[in-house]
Amino acid sequence: MSELRASVIGAGSWGTAVAVLLGSKGIATTLWARSDEVAEGIRDNRRNPRYFPEVVLPNSVCSTTDIEEAVTGADVIVVATPSQGVRDIAERFAPFRAYGVPVVSLAKGLEQGTLFRMTEVLAEVTGERGPMATLSGPNHAEEVSRGIPSTTVIAANDPAVGVLLRDFFLTPTFRVYTNNDVVGVELCGASKNVVAVAAGISDGIGYGDNTKASLMTRGLAEMSRLGRHLGANPLTYMGLAGMGDLIATCTSRHSRNRALGEHVAGGGSMDSYYEKTHMVAEGAISAVTVDEMAARHGVELPITHQVRSVLYEGVAPASAVDALMTRTATDELHGMDLIDD
Repeated sequence: MSELRASVIGAGSWGTAVAVLLGSKGIATTLWARSDEVAEGIRDNRRNPRYFPEVVLPNSVCSTTDIEEAVTGADVIVVATPSQGVRDIAERFAPFRAYGVPVVSLAKGLEQGTLFRMTEVLAEVTGERGPMATLSGPNHAEEVSRGIPSTTVIAANDPAVGVLLRDFFLTPTFRVYTNNDVVGVELCGASKNVVAVAAGISDGIGYGDNTKASLMTRGLAEMSRLGRHLGANPLTYMGLAGMGDLIATCTSRHSRNRALGEHVAGGGSMDSYYEKTHMVAEGAISAVTVDEMAARHGVELPITHQVRSVLYEGVAPASAVDALMTRTATDELHGMDLIDD
């Protein structure tokens, strides 16, 4: 594997973790950072001074702030920026991407305005110069960077590309499965973050296990409803990108989306959360984009809509809970039948 080269665009927590993962396999990995401080810290001390400074990056990882240098010669380009920065970064690296080089999105969200999934954004910007794929699952960067056993799914429309990328990322501590449901995997990644914010709000209010389990289960139901309507495979929602990532994001101390919900329920704001953590909680944006996607297609997502109302419309968390609990009762599997009538 030593002859392979990877470009990881984005030196945040997830980008750093993936660079550690690939570098540990001996893959020559260039980690692109916006900040000179981060790039210099990695180059001089083998550590990212902002994210996981206790983790030593392998010698096979180098850093740069030059996008052309980062992408040139790469066999695989990995985009690890927040979802709303994907278009901008794709426009910057597109001129230097060699024909046929796969691009793998790690971002979890829908683009504001267009409501495009991330592979749709990448395809629109970079054209038909090579395959697109997405990687998603219960993968907290803090744990992946330390080599704690984790699993994930790589979704590509071309099964052969999926297998190639599976083997590219696979390590003894990072097990990778393939899936050809790109739509479902990407929608899972966007929508589960909103449910995690709801779970955090429940924690912040002081509710218990019953409430969180109910939110997670009904959240998965509404995730599946939207995915089914948009052509996703409903079984994807039972897998790593769906249920697996939902469990991790709603319950973990590492989850920034869960933490955002808890912070807001305690009287904080999205701005104060960012000032405190310097991290983007994708669920805050997805509460809007996923809700808008649902409205566009006439799909009912009550939890998503209430999270949006709390974050952006000043609705009290307890009032949002009351709105959910007093809705007209329906069949549990409403809108989730797997076979069309």
